[in-house]
Amino acid sequence: MELTIIRGGTLVDPATGTNGLYNVYISGERIASIRPFESDTIDPSPGLTIIEAKGRFVLPGLIDVHTHLREPGYEYKETIQSGAMAGAAGGFTTVLCMANTKPVNDCEAVTRQIIEKAGKAVVNVLPIGALSHGMKGERLTEMHELKSAGCVAISDDGMPVANAGLMRTALEYAGGVNLTVISHAETPELASNGVMNEGAVSTRMGLAGIPNAAEDAMAARDIQLAELTGARLHVAHVSTAGAVALIRSAKGRGAKNITAEATPHHLTLDHEAVGGYNTNAKMNPPLRSMKDVQALRAGIADGTIDCIATDHAPHSTIEKDVEFDKAANGVIGLETAFSLIYGLVLQGAFELDKAIAAMTINPAMAFGLAKGTLRVGSIADITIVNPSRTWTVSPATLKSKSKNTPFIGKELKAVVEKTIVNGKIVYDNPE
Repeated sequence: MELTIIRGGTLVDPATGTNGLYNVYISGERIASIRPFESDTIDPSPGLTIIEAKGRFVLPGLIDVHTHLREPGYEYKETIQSGAMAGAAGGFTTVLCMANTKPVNDCEAVTRQIIEKAGKAVVNVLPIGALSHGMKGERLTEMHELKSAGCVAISDDGMPVANAGLMRTALEYAGGVNLTVISHAETPELASNGVMNEGAVSTRMGLAGIPNAAEDAMAARDIQLAELTGARLHVAHVSTAGAVALIRSAKGRGAKNITAEATPHHLTLDHEAVGGYNTNAKMNPPLRSMKDVQALRAGIADGTIDCIATDHAPHSTIEKDVEFDKAANGVIGLETAFSLIYGLVLQGAFELDKAIAAMTINPAMAFGLAKGTLRVGSIADITIVNPSRTWTVSPATLKSKSKNTPFIGKELKAVVEKTIVNGKIVYDNPE
């Protein structure tokens, strides 16, 4: 069996508390050994591949629990294959794809179609099933059927579950089959026809705003229902200081069944990015105020927000090169995520180990995945990053089929050099 050695990199694994220079030995699909670098000598031999990782971070494969891969139905925006390649380029070895496809992933047949196509993808692609049929918020899906087919969570992400009774029942049923429910925390009556954050910028630009209360009210409801039922609730794309405070309070009461995520774009940009009616900065929830951005960063720093997830939402120019209020919501994020987050680490927003945990072991634990750590015997899903290299975000080099990102032209630090899935290099970007 072939042996690969990742030599002399800085192994950062928050799950084990490891942060130091190590050699990682890979035999087949699994990690065979992890040894301190200084005391380990390597003799070249046939069948041995050595990856020199001096000056690099060697990380557990990144996990994104919130992607939109668009297939089936919207393959002109993204496919499972192109989205997986974008994920690999961003250092992600596992991505969870949302259910808002066409048809919606609300039954076994669609789930199995996604699983079949995912088998040919370069990274692990795990489907999330819809909470309600057609994501209409009227009738629950067959959660046991969805789980048996391969779904790892349920969500109507993109559409809030307005009916509190339905949400309670969904949590109860999901708890019975050990699935996490992902909440799109938005009160439709408050969001109404808003297209950006409600505040001074929306007033200046003459655009209808979405108040923070639209998120806060629904987050409060879903947190209360999770505490009532005891089921696992994951609050998606948190964007407001109020929602962060609500989650922090729930955890302070001992609600261990509640987790949350924030996106790199909500952690790095505020609503000023919409200036010039930039549709690549239009998303839902919208970019908020700098006060909210600071609250999100503090939430990562103190563990209130468990996960950093991309909410990768590809759209073609057909949906984006239009008037701002008519443009589709969403930005791509798989390829820029780690660099953006590392930039915040360099700024002192939170520690490196907190950031890595939020992209590895925390997502794994929130969704019951046997991933997110580098231990002897574990599957060799590994990300190697050069923190000293810089790169400029360019449509020409992005692997995603869509290019809708507000970071075009921005120089970022930290380059994913290799992504390893099941012991095999699936992405290689040498210096």
